[in-house]
Amino acid sequence: MSLLRSFLADENGATAIEYGLIAAGIALAIVTVVNNTGTALLNNKFNSISTAMK
Repeated sequence: MSLLRSFLADENGATAIEYGLIAAGIALAIVTVVNNTGTALLNNKFNSISTAMK
């Protein structure tokens, strides 16, 4: 019974999961920003090249 109480009171695993979720959220935000910025920059570059060729 004491082992079960100690297992239920242990919060080390919960802390690791929380840190993992925070890291995943930050990574998702970075990927989203880089993807949107990269697409906008490429579109602008292709448009300027297209305009220069006309």
